[in-house]
Amino acid sequence: MRVFAPLARLASGWASDVSIEIDCHGTIERIEPSSPRGDAMLLAGPVLPGMPNAHSHVFQRAIAGATERRAGNSDDFWTWREKMYGVLAAIDPDAFEAIAAATFVEMLRGGYTSVAEFHYLHNDRDGTPYANKAELAERVIAAAATAGIGLTLLPVLYQTSDFGGAAPTFGQRRFIMPTDTFLTLVQKLEGLTLDRPLVRVGVAPHSLRAVTPAALATVVDFAAASNMPVHLHIAEQQREVEVSIAWSGQRPLAWLLERFAVDRRWTLVHATHADAGEVSDLAASGVVVSLCPTTEANLGDGIFPMPAYLLAGGTFAVGTDSNVALSASDELRWIEYVARLATRRRNVLAENTGSVGERLYIAAARGGALSLAQPIGSIAVGSRADFVVLDGSDPLIATAATEELLDTYIFAVGSAAVRDVMVGGEWVIRERVHAQDTAIRRDYTVALRSLRETFGASVESNGLHQA
Repeated sequence: MRVFAPLARLASGWASDVSIEIDCHGTIERIEPSSPRGDAMLLAGPVLPGMPNAHSHVFQRAIAGATERRAGNSDDFWTWREKMYGVLAAIDPDAFEAIAAATFVEMLRGGYTSVAEFHYLHNDRDGTPYANKAELAERVIAAAATAGIGLTLLPVLYQTSDFGGAAPTFGQRRFIMPTDTFLTLVQKLEGLTLDRPLVRVGVAPHSLRAVTPAALATVVDFAAASNMPVHLHIAEQQREVEVSIAWSGQRPLAWLLERFAVDRRWTLVHATHADAGEVSDLAASGVVVSLCPTTEANLGDGIFPMPAYLLAGGTFAVGTDSNVALSASDELRWIEYVARLATRRRNVLAENTGSVGERLYIAAARGGALSLAQPIGSIAVGSRADFVVLDGSDPLIATAATEELLDTYIFAVGSAAVRDVMVGGEWVIRERVHAQDTAIRRDYTVALRSLRETFGASVESNGLHQA
């Protein structure tokens, strides 16, 4: 296949009249700027590398909009978590797959072409393991295939409710899995996805409060032997930092960085409450920090010290986390806006006098490629043909200067500018429509209606105050 872009953001920078040849495996094999169109397919506007989504809990989309009523006199992450656990009492495999497929399609419309699914829903509704331990993981794979999105599947090891090996709570019953069972699951998923070029498997010890140091070491060693990506939540909440200090005498980031060889294979999610020394150490390690500013704002997590992290040369990616919003431009815009609010200045994260949008988009795409461990995140020979085509007929897009185009997309038009999306050389969104929209929307609506009817009752009846 050969496509022709009037303007494309290549790995080497912007270029006009670009011919891009894609082989039968969906890989870019040739790029020719300033070339004649010939018989190539003309794209409808500027072309960007697709954005990787570095952190998602796809089932949480089911409660988007349903947790925005205040819980008593105080509401925070921990009260939200109780509500989130409530949906687990009702969701079954069919509903889970329907929610995942619809959410993945919305991610495509939002400018994401791949997703790291941090998958910790393993057991049946009463906490009993499924006969097929990979039941729900396979549903994630199936949903991603239906949507046509690239996937790095990250089965989660979750065993304790807090630092020091505290027993899991009733609300966590669907997450719990012994370490040996977990490793067997990961190996099975590797085998199941060998012939799926859009899928990669990694591991995700949930957090320092959800696994013991011994279990974490076992999983990290396993991942290193298999060259797998490792993702971990850390320092999202101030309470987590305080309990870590009480348990170990150290902050969670300091504890981890001292004991493990954290490097570019790792993605640390949130790292919100990093102090100055930890910011410097994170940047030096090469780790990817996955920022999810819409969710972090929604949950009242706090503010990551992004200006200092970028100044230190840190690598970052963006994620949708709770999936309360599904737009790549939203996440990038809020990274900058949070920095503006914190410093009371504008264009905080621009490099020297350059474009904020340009810096954030290209850095997040490259960091996302590292996080997902896939050949994505840039338009370059050897990369997968994951493209986002902006609507060239949009007045703001059509009149933007080249050096202002990503600023216009991120800060002015947003995901409404996303017209067409290609993943692995296949069009998955054309003129904002997915080929299976009708069936996906129908199944999603049925699943949501059932879950929303039982959601409130589930919270009341399952002892979720034990969060």
